[in-house]
Amino acid sequence: VQLQASGGGLVQPGGSLRLSCTASGSISSITAMGWYRQAPGKQRELVAAITGNDRTNYTGSVKGRFTISRGDAKNTVYLQMNSLKPEDTAVYYCNAVRFEGGHFYDLAWGRGTQVTVSS
Repeated sequence: VQLQASGGGLVQPGGSLRLSCTASGSISSITAMGWYRQAPGKQRELVAAITGNDRTNYTGSVKGRFTISRGDAKNTVYLQMNSLKPEDTAVYYCNAVRFEGGHFYDLAWGRGTQVTVSS
C-alpha cells in the first residue's frame, strides 16, 4: 500500500483546510485509514480515523471541528478541518492499517504535510 497525501498550508485562526490522502496498491487489505499529527516536541497523536464501513473516531480536541470522510472511490480519505486553532499546528500524517488476528498492523504512512495556524 502506498499513500499520497496533499493539502495543508498556512491559515489564520478560525480558518479551514482540507487534507486528502489517496491509497494505491493493495487497497483491499486496508481496514481503516486515519490522520495523525505531530507538533514540535510532542508525540505523534491520532487525530481521526475511518473504517471501511465508515465508522469514525476523533480525538477529543478536534471533535465538532474536524470531519474525516471517504471519497466515492473509497481509496481517498479527507480531513476537513474547520475552526482551526494555533494548537492544531503540526505535521499531519496519513496512515493505513489492517486489523487481523485481534491486532492492528500499520500498512503505510504518507509523507507528512505541514499545517500552520497563525495570524
